[in-house]
Amino acid sequence: MLNLFQHLAGDNYQTLNRVQGDRLKKECSMRVAMYYRNNDVRVEEMPVPKIGKGEMLVKVMASGICGSDVMEWYRIKKAPRVLGHEIAGEIAETGEGVKNYKVGDRVFVSHHVPCNTCRYCLSGYHTACETLHKTNYDPGGFAEYLRVPEINVKSGVYILPENMTYEEGTFIEPLACILRGQRVANLKAGQSVLVIGSGISGLLHINLAKDAGVERIIATDVNEYRLNAALRFGADSVINAKENVPEHVRKLNDGRLADCVIVCTGAMPAIEQALQSVDKGGTILFFAVPETGINVSVPINDFWRNEIKMVTSYGAAPSDLALAIEFIAARRVNVKDMITHRLGMSEAQLGFKLVAEAKESIKVIIEPWR
Repeated sequence: MLNLFQHLAGDNYQTLNRVQGDRLKKECSMRVAMYYRNNDVRVEEMPVPKIGKGEMLVKVMASGICGSDVMEWYRIKKAPRVLGHEIAGEIAETGEGVKNYKVGDRVFVSHHVPCNTCRYCLSGYHTACETLHKTNYDPGGFAEYLRVPEINVKSGVYILPENMTYEEGTFIEPLACILRGQRVANLKAGQSVLVIGSGISGLLHINLAKDAGVERIIATDVNEYRLNAALRFGADSVINAKENVPEHVRKLNDGRLADCVIVCTGAMPAIEQALQSVDKGGTILFFAVPETGINVSVPINDFWRNEIKMVTSYGAAPSDLALAIEFIAARRVNVKDMITHRLGMSEAQLGFKLVAEAKESIKVIIEPWR
């Protein structure tokens, strides 16, 4: 009898069944990619988070795997856990008191939000805010749903522009970090820039520097696939990092070293190359760093005499996120062509493997409902 009903109802039955299935899953459980270590990411079931006053539930449509997600020395301390902080999705439910958003809104949600009232926030150093380092959504971006706490709802939810896809929305957080880094480094038009490491962060730095009118962009990597990608996304020249990088920089840059060196890898050889490749009066931006406990020897007398600056950049402030949305919506940065892999939740382990190996992949995105 049931089969006959299904046959007669056709698409209407399938639609009803899907809606009921979605409602049942929302009420009961959801799938997540649980991180134990880089080579052990398991698809597990856990309850869909229940929201409270001022909170919201977001259905995750796309979630990017960040390079920091595969920094095992950093992540394994809190494993097992659900990672993922580059998400875009749709509001599935709003709690009491939520006024500026509604069910169905397409959004990007920031996992870390500052208090906007402490001395660090008021001085423009939002990423040094203690609140920012304590906030997060529940359980993480590699889940079918996530709960957005009230503080994140108030200052960390952004409506996606109509012309922005969910997968493009996953670039908002990483691009915001790039924007902040280049502002901290005081990157200017007419400068020469050396980008060390041509993974996703390096490529975004290259693409953004090109947009800023930088005179010459040189990129390095040990991987030929990524060196070719660097050329494709705006680098004028590339150097295999296994070679003498400072010497090649001089040959490519009219006999001078680089005005700005951006370090996008925590490998020690890369850091040593950065120290040797910056010109007098130049700046080194440490966008990536080695693991805890590793010290770097700096030729401080030479840097002092030549007025070489070393700066660091971590995370993004609300203004950086808003600017990143503008850049992506205006197509000033070519993020869509950086996506090499779109995977379903069941393929999360493959996604982590691709990012950790850093061979022939650039941006890997998990689509939980794929």
